[in-house]
Amino acid sequence: MKNQLCMIGVLACTLLNTNIFAQKKRVETLKEVVVTATKFTLKKENTGKVIHKITQKQLQQNAGKSVIEILNTIAGIDVRGVNSNPTEPRGINVRGGRSRQVLVLIDGVPVTDQSAINQEFDLRLLAVNQIESIEILKGASSTLYGSGAATAVINIILKKASKNKISGSFETSLGTNNTANSSNSNLSDRNQNINLNGSLGKFNFLASFSLSGVNGMSSAVSNTNTIFEEDTFYSKNALFKLGYHIIKNLEIETFLNFDDFEYDFDAGAFLDNDENNGDQQQFRFGIKPKYTYENGQVYLLASMNTVERNFSQFNAFAGSLDEYNFKGRSLNIDLVNKYEFSKNLQLISGINYQEHSNHTITPFATIDKEIANFNTLDPYASLVYVSDFGASFNAGLRYSMHNVYGNQLVYDGNIAYTVLNNDNTNVKLLTSYSTAFIAPSLYQLYDGFSGNIDLKPETNETLEAGFDINYQDWLQLDLVYFKRIEKDAIIFDNNTFKYSNGSSNANGIEISTKVVPTAYLSVNTSYTHINKDEFEDFEDYIPASKFVMGLDITPFKNTYFNFTYRNVGQRTFFDRYGSFGNAGEDVILDKYEVLDFMANYKMLNNTVTIFTAFTNLLNEDYNDILGFSTRGRNYKVGIRLQF
Repeated sequence: MKNQLCMIGVLACTLLNTNIFAQKKRVETLKEVVVTATKFTLKKENTGKVIHKITQKQLQQNAGKSVIEILNTIAGIDVRGVNSNPTEPRGINVRGGRSRQVLVLIDGVPVTDQSAINQEFDLRLLAVNQIESIEILKGASSTLYGSGAATAVINIILKKASKNKISGSFETSLGTNNTANSSNSNLSDRNQNINLNGSLGKFNFLASFSLSGVNGMSSAVSNTNTIFEEDTFYSKNALFKLGYHIIKNLEIETFLNFDDFEYDFDAGAFLDNDENNGDQQQFRFGIKPKYTYENGQVYLLASMNTVERNFSQFNAFAGSLDEYNFKGRSLNIDLVNKYEFSKNLQLISGINYQEHSNHTITPFATIDKEIANFNTLDPYASLVYVSDFGASFNAGLRYSMHNVYGNQLVYDGNIAYTVLNNDNTNVKLLTSYSTAFIAPSLYQLYDGFSGNIDLKPETNETLEAGFDINYQDWLQLDLVYFKRIEKDAIIFDNNTFKYSNGSSNANGIEISTKVVPTAYLSVNTSYTHINKDEFEDFEDYIPASKFVMGLDITPFKNTYFNFTYRNVGQRTFFDRYGSFGNAGEDVILDKYEVLDFMANYKMLNNTVTIFTAFTNLLNEDYNDILGFSTRGRNYKVGIRLQF
C-alpha cells in the first residue's frame, strides 16, 4: 500500500510542478453533443441533467478493458465484482442503488433480461470494439425511458456505417488472468475482433465479429490452501447493420445482433466444483425508419430481444447435475417526434409499447410464459426551451398503462443556467427533479417458491443540484448533490423467503475535475460519497466513498500513457444465512486501492496501433466479492489494424 501512495505522490508532484498556464488545448466537455437527455441531439450545456459521455477516442485509449471496467471509473458508479473472474456476474450500482434500478439502452432501445430475477441486462454480452460511444444519464429518467430508469440510464451507442466505400479494422490481444497469489505465465486472456463497413450507392453497412476466451483462475477462492480448478469463459459477439437512403429526407436502418457466452462456475463462496457450467445467448433485431421534415424529425424504432440462459448445477443431495432453463422475450416499439416551434423551443412526444414474457423450467418450479407476461402502453412528452440569455428548461411527463399494475404517472423537470460566460470562464448552474417507477420482474411475481403476486411497483424521486465550471480552458470542475427517496422498494424478505416491499433513501455528492496543465498532460479525478439508509437488502458491497484519479500523458503526437488509481472505501455485506459469521449480521470488507497502467502507440499514418494494459499494477491482494477470487497483477498486449 505504501508503494501505491508513493506513486500517487509522484503523480501529484508532477502536476504541481507543471506550468498550468502554458496549456493551449481547450476543454470541450460543455460543448459535447448528447442524445440520451432528449432522444435527439442536444448540447450538453443545455440540459440540467447530469450526463457523462465516453467518446470513441476514450474507448480506443482504454483498449484491453471491458465495458464494465470502463464504466467503473465514472463518478457515482461502482461495479460489484468488477475484478472477479469473468465467469462471475457483475452488478452496476449507481449512487448507492441496485442493478435493477439502472436501465441499459443499446442505440436507444431498452434491453432487459426478462428471464433474470431482477431483469437487469448482463453487460458481459457486449464487445467494446462494436461500440462508438457511451452516455450515462444520472437520476430518475422514466419520463423518456419508462420502467427501470431509476438511478441511471446507460446508453450504449454502437458503431455506424462508414461514409467511405469500404473500410475496416482488425484487433487482437493476449493477456494473463491471475490472482495476487498466483503467477501463471500462460496467456489465458485471448481476444479478437474484426469490423467491416462502408457505403455502396444509397446503401450503407457495418459488420462486426468478436471472439474472447479467458481461463487461468477459479471463480471461488480457497480458504484452506486447496488448489481449485480453473473456470473458463468464452464469448462470441456478432453485429450487422444495413441502412438505405430512400429519398433526401427519408432513410431506414436495420440491425441484427447476436451475443453468446459459455462459462464454468463454482458451488459458492469458498466452494469449488468442476461440473457446474452454463451458457447464455442474446438475439436482437430491429428496424428504424426516420423522416426529416421542415420543422422536425420523426422516427419509429421497433425491436425484438430474446435471451436464453441454461446451466447445469451439481446437486449434492441427489448426486447428479440439475438442469435449468430460462427464456425471456421483449418487444419494444417506440414512435417519437421532435417538432421545433422555433430555434429556442422544441417538443418531443411519443408513444411506446412494450411486451415481455418469461418461461422458466427448473427442478423446483416452472414459470409459464402464458401466465408470466405483461405489456405497457405509454404516451409521453417533453418540452425543451433554450433561451438566448443562457438558461435552458426541460419538463416532461409519461403516463404508463400497465396491464397488471394499472396506470403510473411520472414526470420530471430540469433547469440549466449559464451565469457567467466570457473568454476566460464559463459557470453553469443546474438542478433537476425527476420521478421513476420499476415494475416487479416476472420472476419476482410468479416464481413458485419466492414469488409474490401482491408486490407493488417501486417508485423513486430524485433531486439534483450542482454546477459546472470551466476556467481559462485548462480547469473543469463539476459538483452535484443528489437525494433519492425510494418507496415500495422490492426486497427479499429473509423471514418469509419471499419478495416484498420496503423503503430506502440515499443522498450524497459527486465531484469531478479535469485539469489540463500542458498540451501533453491531463489529470481527471472523481469522488463520490453516499449516505444510505441501513437496510439489510440494500447494503451489499456498496462503498460509502470512492475516489478515482486518471493521469493521461501524450508526450508525442502518436503516443499515449495512462495511470488510473482507484480508492474504494469499506463495503458492507449482509450475511443472511451465517455463511461468514453470525446469521443476520453485517460483514465489513476493508477498503482497497488499485493502480492500473495503459499505453498505446500509433504508426504508419495511424493505421497501426500497438497497445498494452497492466491492471492492479502493484498486485494488491483484497476481497472484491467475499469467498470469490480477485484478479491480481495482470497484463495484456495487442495490436489494432485500420484498413
